[in-house]
Amino acid sequence: MQAQASDRDERAPGEQDRQAHGGPERPPGEDQEPRRGRPRSAAAERAILDAVAELLEAGEPLAGLSIERIARTAGVGKATIYRRWSGKEELFVDVLRDIEPPEPEVSGTGGLGDLRILLESMRTRGLAQRSSVLLHNVFAQMKSHPRLWTEYQRTVIAPRRDAMLAAVQRAVDAGELRGDPDVELMDDLFLGPMLVRTVHRPDAPLPEDLADRIIQLLVEGLGPRPAAAGSGEGAGRG
Repeated sequence: MQAQASDRDERAPGEQDRQAHGGPERPPGEDQEPRRGRPRSAAAERAILDAVAELLEAGEPLAGLSIERIARTAGVGKATIYRRWSGKEELFVDVLRDIEPPEPEVSGTGGLGDLRILLESMRTRGLAQRSSVLLHNVFAQMKSHPRLWTEYQRTVIAPRRDAMLAAVQRAVDAGELRGDPDVELMDDLFLGPMLVRTVHRPDAPLPEDLADRIIQLLVEGLGPRPAAAGSGEGAGRG
């Protein structure tokens, strides 16, 4: 009921007057245009996101969810949904963002420190997907919907990758990493192990120190350590 009241409160005064006096309603196309300058109703938005999650938890497939069904479950009008999202793809991406662990806050000035925070966030999301049937099912279904997967890649994955690249570049600028390798290749080297563990090997362990171990191993290198002075063959002879 709160969401319904919020939906009514969002209508422009002229629209309220027309409906109260039996005047003509807005043409459907007008309700789909965003209205600048009016505050969005947090209660209505929360009801919409919760409605989608509720329907998915009940076993409804993504392909079967219509805006009309979502609006009815949320107790709002379809126009309220279209004022916030241009279509189901954008709405579903926001639902996924809502049920995933929140994006991490980084300093924006650190290098390896920020990189560690971003890798740890990947590990946390991996754990969440393993423990949440809803998240697992949504991701599995999303990959079979090209428009939805493209929207998710554009609005979620691409910014995360940009943040990783920026952290690697800051580490180079601060002298924490070498400056001669390609920055994108270095980013892939940091990202790859965590991606394999969280996505391609769902049974692989995700220990709390995984991000630290990845960074340490890559910074120190995988080559054999030089032998300690005096430990070589023939040491001590003379």
